Amino acid sequence: MLHTPDQSALLETYRLLLMPLARLAVSRGLPYTRLDDMLRQAMVEAAREAHAGAGGHGEVSRISTATGLNRREVTRLLQTDTAQIRPKRWPAGEVFTRWLSDPDYRSRGRPRTLARQGEAPSFEALAQSVTRDIHPRSLLEELTRLGLARWDEAADTVALQRDAVVPRSDFARMLSFLGDNVGDHLNAAVDNVLGDGSAHFEQAIYADELSEDSVHKLRALIAAQWAALFDGLVPALEGLIADDKAQGRTQDQRTRIGFYSFTQPMDNPPSAP
Repeated sequence: MLHTPDQSALLETYRLLLMPLARLAVSRGLPYTRLDDMLRQAMVEAAREAHAGAGGHGEVSRISTATGLNRREVTRLLQTDTAQIRPKRWPAGEVFTRWLSDPDYRSRGRPRTLARQGEAPSFEALAQSVTRDIHPRSLLEELTRLGLARWDEAADTVALQRDAVVPRSDFARMLSFLGDNVGDHLNAAVDNVLGDGSAHFEQAIYADELSEDSVHKLRALIAAQWAALFDGLVPALEGLIADDKAQGRTQDQRTRIGFYSFTQPMDNPPSAP
């Protein structure tokens, strides 16, 4: 089948995007048939969105033409319930983030060890500043289960165990992070490609011909840069949210700000010096 230059470039891009997803599916025994149905559904939803202003008459034909799926398949997929589920709050993660960023819960640039109960700054006060719908003890148990915090029962104090949410013991939560983070990044990139490139901020730095020793040094530098970005942006975001609420503005927007690094051996490394 012949393709235009743009389609050929698009197919190569899809190959690069699909390989890590295929690796994840194979590692967990997810069969192709399930992914095939999900791709068909996504194609129908995208075509429906692209023709949103055209009205219901002839919708099946328009989607069939746009996707290459036959009319019977389009009709079946249109009848499938695909209601979008709004991202759910994760109160334990919000407690963790506020603990990392709120100056009242930090000392000398690090999160404080907190008394479990009592007036602020305590874990109880911190948890209640995020939500009063969940008991602080339940939030503490969740943070402890995920290895994010440790409760010293003898001293009745709580301390953070790490400076980033990477719940390795909770595969479902890790997958949720993957979908949220990569999904938003990919949406930003696609919006930029389909527009004039200014819809979302998206930049990256690329370098090769590094040694393993240099990569280890670079990781420490990357972690420091993320910490600085985190410390600056989280209080700023909280301030903007509070100001919007005080001014009575419609608060219907969300944002995700990411930072990532990736390292692997080069395909064709230069000859050793």
